[in-house]
Amino acid sequence: MSDLPSVFLHLLLLFKLVAPVTFRHHRYDDLVRTLYKVQNECPSITRVYSIGRSVEGRHLYVLEFSDHPGIHELLEPEVKYVGNMHGNEALGRELMLQLSEFLCEEFRNRNQRIVRLIQDTRIHILPSMNPDGYEVAAAQGPNKPGYLVGRNNANGVDLNRNFPDLNTYIYYNEKYGGPNHHLPLPDNWKSQVEPETRAVIRWMHSFNFVLSANLHGGAVVANYPYDKSFEHRVRGVRRTANTPTPDDKLFQKLAKVYSYAHGWMYQGWNCGDYFPDGITNGASWYSLSKGMQDFNYLHTNCFEITLELSCDKFPPQEELQREWLGNREALIQFLEQVHQGIKGMVHDENYNNLANAVISVSGINHDVTSGDHGDYFRLLLPGTYTVSAIAPGFDPETVTVTVGPAEPTLVHFHLKRSIPQVSPVRRAPSRRHGVKAKVQPQAARKKGMEMRQLQRGPA
Repeated sequence: MSDLPSVFLHLLLLFKLVAPVTFRHHRYDDLVRTLYKVQNECPSITRVYSIGRSVEGRHLYVLEFSDHPGIHELLEPEVKYVGNMHGNEALGRELMLQLSEFLCEEFRNRNQRIVRLIQDTRIHILPSMNPDGYEVAAAQGPNKPGYLVGRNNANGVDLNRNFPDLNTYIYYNEKYGGPNHHLPLPDNWKSQVEPETRAVIRWMHSFNFVLSANLHGGAVVANYPYDKSFEHRVRGVRRTANTPTPDDKLFQKLAKVYSYAHGWMYQGWNCGDYFPDGITNGASWYSLSKGMQDFNYLHTNCFEITLELSCDKFPPQEELQREWLGNREALIQFLEQVHQGIKGMVHDENYNNLANAVISVSGINHDVTSGDHGDYFRLLLPGTYTVSAIAPGFDPETVTVTVGPAEPTLVHFHLKRSIPQVSPVRRAPSRRHGVKAKVQPQAARKKGMEMRQLQRGPA
């Protein structure tokens, strides 16, 4: 009989372990417990890891779903969700916890759709990018004055205005020529961003993410790049203007997938605003500088959209179940969108993997690169494309490929080393007979002025 209390305690702990996530707001400690509870329920397909700490020292925890957690499997795409970037926008945080519990439970129930998704995809869920701001907002509580309380991090910085501004350079490059992808960061970028931003950028460097969504609140619409308009500021006034990426049609499709799978986003009329099909180009809504969405597209292989999911930034607890039911199918369908377009391996003639090979699609002025393991992923709409693989020291290879509406098309590249071309030796002209290149100071001044004008914008 002496063992009965310990057995009862064990059963009580087991019951608490498998209890579903309740529809309530989760403070930081509750969030951490929930993530580890899901990991304990589904240890074979989950992993909890931290990408860094907030200003006040809270971990930025990520929950990973994969049939081989912690391992990148060749040709298996990586996708991420980021919630609670603005601390007072709480719905995304709760949806990510609900999604985590749902994926685990449905996998255990052998739901074949979820089993296949987890077997074929590596999913990373960051429920809160701004845990410090959330604690400030949660302490105030919903339905209280102070619409923006908790929005920023503990240093008072808006994290969605804190990424290096690469739009300035891509707009310049589009006009004068230059790289159209993986734009480099400034040398001093680490000192210019907040700890949470720095952690997320390093996270992006650690994984070859293909698709992403960033969850916000305050409207109901699927927002796609670019967020910053080409004429971001004219005479001190922010200009809104449709500013499409080279992948505009693809981004519109990704946004529509979420909108039409959502319970009511597709209707367009929400929160006093109207967005046809429930989607919008970010810059045509309002121009935003140094945002995370554009940064993903311009610095990495990742295509990210921003999901505005609720009129109320911090919805009352009793609305959480309705919001989950309205977003559940959309969250799953969006994850499935990573399986479209083309993917494959880039090898040399000895079948060694080639990392950082450039994959270029004719007619789309935005390239992607192969990852550290030599595999690449290029999201594309159905159609026929001319695709090239290019790597330094190798001859490029070009193929024509047809992309269907379902599974991605496998396209592998085998690059051969270039044979160096020997140039004939030429005698240099003497100084007396040399010809100096003519400098065009007026054109140079014009390019410099335009570059400085592009760089003007709010911090």
